[in-house]
Formats: sequence, structure tokens, C-alpha cells
Amino acid sequence: VQLQASGGGLVQPGGSLRLSCTASGRTFGISGMGWFRQAPGKDHQFVAAIKWRAGGIYYADSVKGRFTLSRDNAKNTMYLQMNSLKPEDTANYSCAAITGGSTPIVSTLWRSESYDYWGQGTQVTVSS
Repeated sequence: VQLQASGGGLVQPGGSLRLSCTASGRTFGISGMGWFRQAPGKDHQFVAAIKWRAGGIYYADSVKGRFTLSRDNAKNTMYLQMNSLKPEDTANYSCAAITGGSTPIVSTLWRSESYDYWGQGTQVTVSS
């Protein structure tokens, strides 16, 4: 599975961005996909994830109500609409995929080590 993320950029506080992550290759094996972010000197932080077959969507408390994860099955693409952006949202955002036959439980989706494939990151900078 290959993952291609895009959509990052520089935005003012309160602004919006939409990130995209397109999967290719053996996509039929994907059971979960997620977004993580990493600020300089910090660990990967869970942002949002989706159970790819079952459709459940989950968010970190820090982005709930501001970020929306969606997908286009036909395009094997996951989106992250980010509204009301704050300076603390500044980070490198990566998408990742879990593969396997079973639907992952929620706690699995939260952990970066659960993911089998990672795309390259896209930088989001929120600054005036």
C-alpha cells in the first residue's frame, strides 16, 4: 500500500485547510486509516481515524468540533477538513493505514504503532 498526502500550507489562525490522503496498491486490505501529526521535538499525536470498512470515525479531543474526517471510496482517498485552526495545530501531518482482515478496535486506531503503512508528511503551519 502506498499513501500520498497533500494539502498542507501556511494559514492564519482561524483559517481552514483540507488535507488529502490517497491510497494505492493493495488497498483491499485496508481496515483502518488515520491522521497523525508531529511537532518538532514531540512524538506522533493521534488526530483522527476511520474504520475503513465499518465506517466509524474518531477524533482526538483537541480537534473535535473543528476537524472533520471524510472519505471517497471510489478514489481510495481520505480527507481531513481542518477549520478554526490554531497555532498549536502547527505540525507535520501524516496519514497511515492498518491492513488486515479484522476491523480494528478504537484503541488500536489511536496508537501510531498499530499502523502498517505511512505516507510522507505534509506541513501545516498556523501563524499570523
